[in-house]
Amino acid sequence: MAMTLRLSADEDKALVLLASAWGCSKQEAARRAVVLAAARMLDTAEVQALARDIVPEYRATEARIRQARA
Repeated sequence: MAMTLRLSADEDKALVLLASAWGCSKQEAARRAVVLAAARMLDTAEVQALARDIVPEYRATEARIRQARA
């Protein structure tokens, strides 16, 4: 689903930095940020699975957390 995202200048700078750090477009960075925020806030299997599928770094982080807990 398409949408328009209006950002302040500071928010856009933050998004540019995030996209640069992830090596992706601003659009992809925004999508990843939404999924990661939902995964952190919502303890649902559906959101966790979405994060694993969309954000490669999430899968690695989740694996490290599970290993540390064991």
